[in-house]
Amino acid sequence: MNITKEITQLEHSAIKLTATISKEDVAASYKESVAKIAKNIQIPGFRKGHVPISILERKYGDALKADAVSDLIDKALEALFSEDGDIRPLPYSQPALEEQPVLDTAQDMTFSLTYDVFPKVPAELDFSGITVQEPQVEIGEAEIDKELSEIRERNAIVIDKKDGEPAAADDIVTINYEEIDDTGAPVPNTQRQDYVFTLGSGMNIYKLDDDLVGMKKGETKDITKTYPSDMEEPVLAGKTKKLRVTVTAIKVRNLPELDDELAQDVSEKYQTLADLKAGIQKDMERAKTKRIRDLKVNSLLEQLVQKNDIALPQSMVDVELESRWRMSAQRMQTTPEQMEKLFSATGHTKEQIFDDWRAQTEKDIKSRLLVESLLKARNITVTPEEIQQEYERIAEDAGVSAEEIQKHYADAKLKEYFIDEVKEQKLYTQLFDQVKTEKGSSMSFADLFKN
Repeated sequence: MNITKEITQLEHSAIKLTATISKEDVAASYKESVAKIAKNIQIPGFRKGHVPISILERKYGDALKADAVSDLIDKALEALFSEDGDIRPLPYSQPALEEQPVLDTAQDMTFSLTYDVFPKVPAELDFSGITVQEPQVEIGEAEIDKELSEIRERNAIVIDKKDGEPAAADDIVTINYEEIDDTGAPVPNTQRQDYVFTLGSGMNIYKLDDDLVGMKKGETKDITKTYPSDMEEPVLAGKTKKLRVTVTAIKVRNLPELDDELAQDVSEKYQTLADLKAGIQKDMERAKTKRIRDLKVNSLLEQLVQKNDIALPQSMVDVELESRWRMSAQRMQTTPEQMEKLFSATGHTKEQIFDDWRAQTEKDIKSRLLVESLLKARNITVTPEEIQQEYERIAEDAGVSAEEIQKHYADAKLKEYFIDEVKEQKLYTQLFDQVKTEKGSSMSFADLFKN
């Protein structure tokens, strides 16, 4: 097929493809299309397959031409896309035909489509001026004591508080709650049953800790709360909410003694409290190293994104936002539709949430595109020996055998993800050699993991 094409670059990695098919190919394709129909159609007065072309054209002329145009466009696009993969549309970008072409077998046929294509990453990335900070973190007795305290909490025995005793800080409460309007009527889709949290932890969306102190099992209370404009939950920021809360259970923790017996209960690899402390320090040092590397990677990628512009197609961003919406619904153990109703009841639409997410989503997509481009450009590969070394490192960290780790990644899909992660870490090691690393500010172990 004789086709000429013209590509016009549009904003946001969209293009306009204008293709012209020669009149000879137009005529041949039309003839082939009509012949195919004539072979199978049956019209009264004619045997199947023997209907004259002139009769067909007189009876179905417009439909025949429409079918021929559709076939011509499909064939032309198949040929053009196989010839130049860079102009292939994204799977989720539906090409829009600007104007329906008119078929005339004596004329060339021209048509134009607009659609999104895969965004281009600069061939030569700019690394100039990039500096990553390395936080300075010391792990001492205070950090280890804090972890020991949390271990005691996790190994505590939880018992019911005596009936009639009021809830106090550090008690575990179970509540039912719902928002109510000014008349005291429940607000639809805001009810929650059997919600459990520790008073004083702040682990509840409405921050009810102080309001529940002093309440007793079986007691119901109406609470009015006004939230600051900088509230971390955007659905509550600057809002006043009325809530009806019922305490259905109150429990207390009996903490174990900090001794060798506790160490043995934590893990069979510990015999004494000293063993447990040493194990805690080792685990914390390992976590610190990984967290600092992750922060350095995030900083490096963020600066690369700022210095190397990538025009993202709107369809790519929209698909990613929808994916994150579905994953958020899964984490909340609900459906995307129900989650939309929940946000709507708090005065926020799905579109507003997407607007809040958009900037970070675009950064994440650009980072991923940069990493994929660098992996390909640098031909980053890993050997079986390197994979085995990584198995052994993970096994040592987890306190299991390398065979167990290898068995975990026996699934082909899981192993593929694992290999990709090893490749990325290998790439980051190379990139850190290209940029400047300097000591960052001193901070506590806890602060290292904030945000």
